[in-house]
Amino acid sequence: MAAIELSGVKKTYPGGAQVLHGIDLSIADGEMVVLVGPSGCGKSTLLRMIAGLETISDGEIAIGGTVVNAKEPAERDIAMVFQNYALYPHMTVRGNLEYGLKNRGTPRDEIDRRVETAAKTLEITPFLDRRPRQLSGGQRQRVAMGRAIVRQPKAFLFDEPLSNLDAKLRGQMRIEIRRLQRSLGTTSVYVTHDQLEAMTLADRLVVMNGGRIEQVGKPTELYDRPASLFVASFIGSPPMNLLDVTALQSLSANSLRDNLPTGTDIVGIRPDAVIMGTGGAGDIALSGTVEMVEPVGGESHLYVRVAGLKDAFIIVAHGRSALLEAGNVDFAIPVAALHPFSRETGKRLQ
Repeated sequence: MAAIELSGVKKTYPGGAQVLHGIDLSIADGEMVVLVGPSGCGKSTLLRMIAGLETISDGEIAIGGTVVNAKEPAERDIAMVFQNYALYPHMTVRGNLEYGLKNRGTPRDEIDRRVETAAKTLEITPFLDRRPRQLSGGQRQRVAMGRAIVRQPKAFLFDEPLSNLDAKLRGQMRIEIRRLQRSLGTTSVYVTHDQLEAMTLADRLVVMNGGRIEQVGKPTELYDRPASLFVASFIGSPPMNLLDVTALQSLSANSLRDNLPTGTDIVGIRPDAVIMGTGGAGDIALSGTVEMVEPVGGESHLYVRVAGLKDAFIIVAHGRSALLEAGNVDFAIPVAALHPFSRETGKRLQ
């Protein structure tokens, strides 16, 4: 078993700066968990603590049922893939793949078997005799992943491994990482600031903010039922529209309060839940001026200025929109699609 258990994990640096405020998280054997959040939220620090590269100020980390607080990184039986590849430039690809196994005293025939299997899986067999400088960024990242795979560790830890790649290659490598993780069945913790990576890779998503966990769940759960204003605004591209209830009520002929939990003073609506046109009975009918149109392949993102609302309202229009900037548009908000929040607590209301 290679489950990872974090109990009350805290990190405080000399001088008193606390980065992590009591993290509790259970990662099941074979699960792919993605840590996501803005810069400085503590996600990379948490990953490095699991790896043993950062000390734990308080709490416990267990890997495979064994508490590893006092264990060195080499004793934790994990493999880490970094964003900068961390390959030895003077060694060939084969040398980089073999290095860790040689240090562990792995028999030669076993080394050869593992290297050949990893190279075939990652489609880097033709590059085994090349040095890293002779490879593209994507090929180097495959070698870095191969070095982790040959170890056959209890867990893989990924620290923003695709951030140095261009958009097309990131997409290809994202699919490759997910395919590999599923085929190998190795427990994996993946850190990224890219929510598209997070949403597509994760079995479960962990959204972090200010050194705390805001919400844990399947990506679709976090998208459909964000637990806080932070998650609502962070998950989703384009982000959720967050509206003051009083301001919205002043623009609506229908009573909102009767359809919302007591204490709701902010409501959210996903841009893709908005209806173009006047909508139906009970919907909140609005109109505004198109401030900007973003054509995004098979859909368009409209930024609409509505009198009485503080921020531009974002709408996902399916298909290529014929609307032009400075034109007028009618749209409607289904009341059933509203997400109720408390401004005071920042939490979702039931």
